[in-house]
Amino acid sequence: MFNGIILNKTDAGFDASLRGISNEELDSNAAAGDVVVRVEWSTINYKDGLAIANRSPVVRKWPMVPGIDGAGVVESSTHDRFKAGDKVILNGWGVGETHWGCLAQKARLKGDWLVPLPASMTTRQAMSIGTAGYTAMLCAMALEREGVAKGDEVLVTGAAGGVGSVAVSILAGWGYRVVASTGRPGEADYLTGLGAAEVIDRAQLSEPGKPLQKERWAGVVDCVGSHTLANACAQTRYRGVVTACGLAQGMDFPASVAPFILRGVKLVGIDSVMCPMTDRLAAWERLATDFKLGSLDAMTTEIGLGEVIANAPQVLAGKVRGRLVVDVNR
Repeated sequence: MFNGIILNKTDAGFDASLRGISNEELDSNAAAGDVVVRVEWSTINYKDGLAIANRSPVVRKWPMVPGIDGAGVVESSTHDRFKAGDKVILNGWGVGETHWGCLAQKARLKGDWLVPLPASMTTRQAMSIGTAGYTAMLCAMALEREGVAKGDEVLVTGAAGGVGSVAVSILAGWGYRVVASTGRPGEADYLTGLGAAEVIDRAQLSEPGKPLQKERWAGVVDCVGSHTLANACAQTRYRGVVTACGLAQGMDFPASVAPFILRGVKLVGIDSVMCPMTDRLAAWERLATDFKLGSLDAMTTEIGLGEVIANAPQVLAGKVRGRLVVDVNR
């Protein structure tokens, strides 16, 4: 037996609980996996919060172990890339939605989904980065690839959250002038500590605005969506680049085509869930070499597996600074 979070929905209603799980139960519900991982650390991402709090139809198979992220040690494997003792990372691929996830002490996963843990990282550090940090790196790499020059001014929205915090640190470390937008003014010192040159109130971006506004940003990492994304596009400079990776404000995009056809602004969608393995490996390699792992202490809060259910609503309410890392063994 091992411990894990189990979500279930029946005619009697929804239930989220921490309980013992047998190896047989794991095998029967995650039979497609060819690698068994002893999970050491996981996280609570926004999607996990939705699932655990039963706030969105994220889960499409019941019962379900949530947890779209996990890092640990291979216990057994029939996959040709992994053997017992290997340290691995899991992000996305529908885990925690249609396949049992990593908010448990053990997970059965597909080897094709796993990334080898970089030698310079611990499993705890990998989960302090998690899908949020890996997504932030995908955004940063897209800005770099699309030609946003070092030294230019870039905007990060939702900056005090998980993706935003890592994006601020990465982009500042690469030499961009980072402007951090947040709805939590009390986090200004935290964000400048990560490297932000300026912190602005999200209210400057979150209300309906004009289709074209004064040009400012060479690049944008948007974690928010809705009016915030529309205004960010409207303020982006000629031939600037906007990366979109979140929907904290909403899934809508109340904008016009003006920034795209009059200023040549490029809007780049960032998908971390089904991202090809080549891009995943590149992102984790850059995280291992370009990201200041020492900055994780400031942006990480550690909790135990028994605290996950109570903390999920805090994640959804935007009350968590940076990242929540979960020690599944306590």
